[in-house]
Amino acid sequence: MSNIPFAATTPISVSRVGLKARDANALASFYRDVVGLQELKRDGDTITLGAGSRALLDIEADQAAKPDDPRSAGLFHTAFLLPSRADLGRWIKHAIDRRIPVDGASDHLVSEALYLTDPEGNGIEIYSDRAHDGWKWNGAQVEMATRQLDIGSIVSEVPDGDAGWQGAPENSIVGHVHLRVGDPAAAARWWHSQFGFDTVAEYGNSAVFLSSGGYHHHIGANSWQSPGAGRRDASLTGLAWVEMRSADAKAASTYEDPWGTVIRAVPGQPG
Repeated sequence: MSNIPFAATTPISVSRVGLKARDANALASFYRDVVGLQELKRDGDTITLGAGSRALLDIEADQAAKPDDPRSAGLFHTAFLLPSRADLGRWIKHAIDRRIPVDGASDHLVSEALYLTDPEGNGIEIYSDRAHDGWKWNGAQVEMATRQLDIGSIVSEVPDGDAGWQGAPENSIVGHVHLRVGDPAAAARWWHSQFGFDTVAEYGNSAVFLSSGGYHHHIGANSWQSPGAGRRDASLTGLAWVEMRSADAKAASTYEDPWGTVIRAVPGQPG
């Protein structure tokens, strides 16, 4: 079994994500069949999925919800971090065999990632990290880029005779969450003040990447589709909340960012 990824070993990290769905059963099937999550429990109108015994995603049914508006504040993507490059190779072979549509694939220097969209329009990233001791830092800024992904090299990590993709392996986590916001600078100020996050990368005025403990980012915030967006409409499908695990938290607490996105903090040690 692979070790827990570095992203989960920092003082604060992403615990899980909540989505509001018009068809929770269909969406849960997608995350099982395509992403490889396992259904852990059902509680009323909420379906919880995860990897091993770790809950990563709650899908809350709301048949009256309105479709999400990509121009509003909300979710850009939930990023599922696999423990190893070979695991990413297994998922890629699974995606090829199942003819799963992907929206893109990129080498970000610190990580290698593929992107897709779920049936209700929520963005998904499936990725693996390169070893964090090999990341390049320029002072407090980590070097990231968007380059062509070498699919063949990743797939070659899968040993001959391997059993192949068996679903998201134990120690898969939500490595980061990328948010749509109206103003990335305001988002950065909020994450600095409420969670003590560091700004580790900026793409002009349109995107900012923030983290705890030297990770390349636990939170991304961009205004690529949503410049000037106001408060999020709570009746929309899509992002319901993001839950952060914090070693400093004494009790569970709930915050709202400047766009009304609900951010939970729960006590918990790294790992």
